[in-house]
Formats: sequence, structure tokens, C-alpha cells
Amino acid sequence: MTDFKALINTIVVPLVEHPEAIRIEENETDRFYEFQLYVDPKDVGRVIGKQGHVAQAIRTIVYSVRVQGSKRVRLIINDGTK
Repeated sequence: MTDFKALINTIVVPLVEHPEAIRIEENETDRFYEFQLYVDPKDVGRVIGKQGHVAQAIRTIVYSVRVQGSKRVRLIINDGTK
């Protein structure tokens, strides 16, 4: 399987001011490979972008990677406060 954590990290690191605060957690369900992206609360706006355009672009790239089987990839962006 593709290393989605490395892909997400490669996309997000140049966007944020606090790359050391990036954390990606992986969870697999029966329908999805789910990735939770946590960033510093000050960087959330940079990752989401105006009207969510940056977040949508990140998701488009991540979702375009082919996954074998019937599972799909899901990316959830959190603000790091949890």
C-alpha cells in the first residue's frame, strides 16, 4: 500500500509555520483507511485555506492515489487541540 502518511506530510509541511506539530494518525475501518491530520492551532487556517480550497486540494491529491480492494481513503483535518 502507498505510504499515505509520507504523502500527506510532504504536502502539508511547506504550508505550515510549525512543522514539528504535525501528527498523522491512521485508523482502518471496514470501509476506510482513515487518516487524522493534527496541526498546530495557529496553522489550521493555512491548511484549510480560504473557503476550504487548500484542504480540498490536499484531499484531491490524497484520494487520487489508487488503493487495492474496496476500501477508500479519508482525510480528516484537526487543529491539534485534542
